[in-house]
Amino acid sequence: MLEGAKRTANFKVVIVDGKLPVIHLDNFQGPNASPPPLFRYCSDQWSLDIVFPDWSFWGWAETNIKPWKETLKDIKEGNKKSNWKDRVPYAYWKGNPHVASTRQNLLQCNVTSKNEWNTRLYIQDWVKESTQGYKKSSLGDQCTHRYKIYIEGWAWSVSEKYILACDSMTLYVRPNFYDFFIRGMDPLQHYWPIRDNSKCTSLKFAVEWGNKHADK
Repeated sequence: MLEGAKRTANFKVVIVDGKLPVIHLDNFQGPNASPPPLFRYCSDQWSLDIVFPDWSFWGWAETNIKPWKETLKDIKEGNKKSNWKDRVPYAYWKGNPHVASTRQNLLQCNVTSKNEWNTRLYIQDWVKESTQGYKKSSLGDQCTHRYKIYIEGWAWSVSEKYILACDSMTLYVRPNFYDFFIRGMDPLQHYWPIRDNSKCTSLKFAVEWGNKHADK
């Protein structure tokens, strides 16, 4: 046991506070490749970063988000306010579109006088929220629609777990990154996949299908 403890004591890891993976697969090819054990909040198919829970599980004071245990309790209480069939029959998203082009593209799917894509999309202004006491950003009050959209930002988004925690169908826009738990979830069981290259039609179809099969 002492010998094992000595070996364990020499084991070194690095945890980097950042979103994008940095241990690229191309740099570690061949039988003698030994990538460093670097832990990060997300990774992708071209990287070897080891994913582990992100900082927001312990709270995110800058956005008035409480630790996960407390936040999950608030979301569960919000879920109790309405049954799924009684919720607004559209796909809901609220976030910052300025961090990624894919989010800016998503805004083209918002309802207009000419188009109805079965979505209700809102821009989250965190600066304004901070001056108004975060009255319109409570996660426990955002489980009011039958469908909620998850879409990446600069990399993977911490919003993922909050969206999945709602008793709403998660419409999951095809991602480039993964965190520590999403690979254990199955499409059409835990979420409905949305095509990234045709978001509007894909979202419209998902909502129409769900509303037509609301009793299932």
